[in-house]
Amino acid sequence: MTTYDDYNAASVPKKKKRKLTVGMPEGSDLMINLSIAWLAVFGTLMIASASMGIALSSPLYLPLTIIKQIVYLVGGYIAMHWLARHFSVEFLRNENFPLFALAVDLALIVCLFFPEVNGAKAWIRIPVSTVDVSIQPSEFAKIMTVLVIAAYCGDVHKRFRSGWSMIRRPVFFVASYLFIVLIMQSDLGSMVVIFAIAWICFLLPQHPQMRLYQRWQVILMILGIITIIFMLSPWGEGLIRALPLRPYQINRILSAVNPFADQYDTGYQLVNGLVSFATGGWTGLGFGNSVRKYTRFPAANTDFILAIVVEELGYFGFLLIFIPYLLIIWRLFHYASRMKSEKGRIIMIGTAMYILIHCLFNIGGVTGMIPLTGVPLLMISAGGSSTISLMCAVGIAQGVIIEYRNGELE
Repeated sequence: MTTYDDYNAASVPKKKKRKLTVGMPEGSDLMINLSIAWLAVFGTLMIASASMGIALSSPLYLPLTIIKQIVYLVGGYIAMHWLARHFSVEFLRNENFPLFALAVDLALIVCLFFPEVNGAKAWIRIPVSTVDVSIQPSEFAKIMTVLVIAAYCGDVHKRFRSGWSMIRRPVFFVASYLFIVLIMQSDLGSMVVIFAIAWICFLLPQHPQMRLYQRWQVILMILGIITIIFMLSPWGEGLIRALPLRPYQINRILSAVNPFADQYDTGYQLVNGLVSFATGGWTGLGFGNSVRKYTRFPAANTDFILAIVVEELGYFGFLLIFIPYLLIIWRLFHYASRMKSEKGRIIMIGTAMYILIHCLFNIGGVTGMIPLTGVPLLMISAGGSSTISLMCAVGIAQGVIIEYRNGELE
């Protein structure tokens, strides 16, 4: 019979005390810190600009939105700093770790008792004075997905009776997140992100008993890509309509195939986003000068904020977002390629994939390359859960980087 310790056979060096500096703890990666700081400042400015259209009908909306975003950033920074200083791979070996994974399940279920928004019951709403503060637990489920796979599949040296005996616990937790988010919450976007992160993380461990599952993952991934390409072709409409999805979800997929087929209804948002891209060109109309945000353009400061960024700052403004993302992902892969610890490597690559998948899904959805998923552009779209979640993920990654630089982790 296997116990939790069977999943974690590697010994743990004695942890050194991490020194405090003016910013992040000593030993953290400076380039990642600067990139996050830039995204925080740039994102707040763009949220303020993109919110001006909504503020015409509600004067308090703009200052409240800016204040909320600053509060989220401060809370996210505190969490990031604390995790960078205190998180250790040793935490994944703690016998209480499964309780944290189950707590995410509980938080996801609590969402079901709150009203749905845009067809999904994915938020816990807390009324604070005249402002509604919402928490989206599925954002934190993305981080926990990485940690669960790292905890149970990384640095495992014991041979099990079967490969299933090794992966059953992480599969249980990930499957529970996927089931609650997709079936009970009807949040397809978050489900796809969690699924994609888990899929990649399960490919990383080198344990011999996982190789059969990993081969099947690669085969299924290839078949899935071929199916998606076919669905998004002109011949895939019948298959799309046969999917067991809600009407608005099917319409999102059909809009990606041809947004101009119903440009005043289901394709309205996407068509206007494309118009913003065309209007902005290389240099844009200037900060604050977007025309589209003053129309009935939905989600101008959330899911479609990239369209406003490009309209005002052009493709140069897009690079001001893309380059910091690229730098963070590059540094995470830099450390992952040098670590012997599978747990550390899974956290590094899992965090990088969390950022990359959000980036690809949001950009792909806004430009019509893939169906809209409602996935935000991290640190740029208005929203507390996605902002704090990313900063927590970066804090965890920085904690692992500090361990590696201090020689506590190989």
